[in-house]
Amino acid sequence: MRMFIAIDLSEELKKTIASGMHDLKLAGVKGRFVPMANLHQTLAFLGDVKDKTLVYEALKDIRFKPFRLSLAEYQAVGGALTIAPKGNQGLSALAKDVRSALDQAGIDYDHKPFVTHITLMRDCSGNRKGIKVPKGDMTVKTFEIMKSEERDGKRVYTVLYHVGAG
Repeated sequence: MRMFIAIDLSEELKKTIASGMHDLKLAGVKGRFVPMANLHQTLAFLGDVKDKTLVYEALKDIRFKPFRLSLAEYQAVGGALTIAPKGNQGLSALAKDVRSALDQAGIDYDHKPFVTHITLMRDCSGNRKGIKVPKGDMTVKTFEIMKSEERDGKRVYTVLYHVGAG
């Protein structure tokens, strides 16, 4: 099963981001937009995992103080357009703790350096200059262990487990 660890954004923040995506479309920015339901902040990508309970056991005891996640700016990453949260020590510390717990449990994951970003679209083209990032934030109290699968030609993400702040 294909899995990743992420912060599943609040419905309110997803709607705020979706309004910004609508503004991008109106401005003529083109690409494959991420469905609103799939918006998230990845902490670690695991890829194919045989036993989801091993991942949960490795991460279930992580404790962190709730923190704010606020939208800051659009960024191009490769051919993708992302929205970057404001610099956030809580977010960086959580990603570090998640990756450390995975390392200690011997669970493989993509070791690319952690970069804060929420992917909005892939294969992006067009001018986004002058388009303001929507103002939005949320308090992060949990992170999620998520499954990624293809259904009817679309990528669908499902929360398997929530891990709460301490």
